[in-house]
Amino acid sequence: MDKPQFFEDLQSKINQAIENSPAKDIEKNVKAMLSQGFAKLDLVTREEFDVQAQVLAKTRARLEALEARVAELEAQQKQTQ
Repeated sequence: MDKPQFFEDLQSKINQAIENSPAKDIEKNVKAMLSQGFAKLDLVTREEFDVQAQVLAKTRARLEALEARVAELEAQQKQTQ
C-alpha cells in the first residue's frame, strides 16, 4: 500500500469513527443549546450592527454641522446687536 492511499484510508476510518461516536451527538446538542441561548439574548447580526453604526456616524456628522451652523448664526446675531 502506498503512502497516499494509507493516509486516505486512515482519514476515512477516523472520519467514520467520529461520525459513529457520541462526540458528534454532543457537538449537535451543544450547537443547538448555544443557538437557543443566543436567540433568547435578542442579538443583532453583524450586518445590522454595521448598518446602524453607519446611520449613527451620518447622524453625528449632521449634528456637528448643525451645531456649527447654530454657533455661526448666534455669532452673527451678537454682531448685529
